[in-house]
Amino acid sequence: MSLHSLGICQAAELIAAGNITARALVDDCLQRIDEFEAEIQAWAWLDREYAQRQADRLDDARRHGKSLGKLHGVPLGIKDIIDTRMIPTEHGFALFEGRVPNSNATVIDKLQEHGAIIMGKTVTAALATLMPGKTANPHNSEHTPGGSSSGSAAAVAAYMVPGAVGTQTNGSVIRPAAFCGTVGFKPSYGLISRKGVLRQSPFLDQLGVFTRSVEDAALLAEAMAGADKDDASTLGFGAVPPLLSVCQSEPPVTPRFAFLRTSRWDELTDDSKAGLEQVVDALGDRVTEISLGESFDTLWEALKIVNSAEMATWYGPIYEKGSQYFLPIGDEAMAYGQSVCASDYINAMQSREIVNGILDEYFLEYDAIIAPAAPGEAPKGLDSTGNPMFSTPWTFCGVPAITLPLLQGESGLPVGVQLVGQRMDDARLLRTARWCMRTLTDRD
Repeated sequence: MSLHSLGICQAAELIAAGNITARALVDDCLQRIDEFEAEIQAWAWLDREYAQRQADRLDDARRHGKSLGKLHGVPLGIKDIIDTRMIPTEHGFALFEGRVPNSNATVIDKLQEHGAIIMGKTVTAALATLMPGKTANPHNSEHTPGGSSSGSAAAVAAYMVPGAVGTQTNGSVIRPAAFCGTVGFKPSYGLISRKGVLRQSPFLDQLGVFTRSVEDAALLAEAMAGADKDDASTLGFGAVPPLLSVCQSEPPVTPRFAFLRTSRWDELTDDSKAGLEQVVDALGDRVTEISLGESFDTLWEALKIVNSAEMATWYGPIYEKGSQYFLPIGDEAMAYGQSVCASDYINAMQSREIVNGILDEYFLEYDAIIAPAAPGEAPKGLDSTGNPMFSTPWTFCGVPAITLPLLQGESGLPVGVQLVGQRMDDARLLRTARWCMRTLTDRD
């Protein structure tokens, strides 16, 4: 058995049953990393002995009959903007080289409480922006893996780990997952605490996960979820939703989908347009094409205003210390953010509730919206992470979104299909996504 090919749910079940050990799984993943890391470069920090010590400790706990967490013995990659105690967290940026936090981000504490192994820190674009890191796409190393959660997506796609954690402020989970051919799940805004995560735009920053199945995404997100008094965005969500059990259940009725081309449809590649239309055709009369009107079309500009203004605020001290490290793309974003006036910022923020009110009406009838995940397959070259435009409105609204690896581009690289759900109804979206994967892959 190639242990590195196991998914999160499979691995956790096999370890809990005593059929494999966490150490054997970690060693097989490390061997896989040894084989492919030189080409892919998914890792910003990796210590073999540290990973093995965690595995040995968890195996010993299981042998002594101690209670096991949901992720007992499962190795994960962690994006290098998420604080890990006594492990470097350098934000992919020269000014933070050698930075070692004294405490964990809330999500790291939660993952370790559930028995997860922190395999290492995965590469991020600099400061989680559009300034690329060193990682290449596992399907073709001449192409970008996307960003900014580039290393997390690539590590999962290359079978180095069964799952990884990333973040999204615009398209930094959905886009790299689509480019690398993994499942990428960005939960509702507020489901997962951001304490201890690099702050770029508090109105937009969200955590997400990369896995190779929808069920694995549900389990990993559920383990990370929950209210945190130190992140006010989490306090209105209530109890942690049963993401995995709902995901694994059968829908009470056959799901219905709304298909949204968006006003950016013409910016899709021709093969992506054709692929999405094939998905819609395959789902047949379960799909209705919709338009969300002028309010929806303002969201691209709204995100730019809010993200740029907040980034200029939170990254201002970093910029003052080391503006020479900001590539032109970073310089331009900082300059624009500093120029945003208060009325434009407030008006942009208010559009979230207006559009969510429109979306809530549609979700009374539809289980999910089908939309593009990215303009097409991963572009050639490592000097850009690709365009996040097809994530922009959903990130701005704070609704859950998931990309499924259902299509291929004309070069044979993966192309994702994005499903979007109602805010704070993540479990239904995951159940619908699992149904969609089964339905469409069985058809093929």
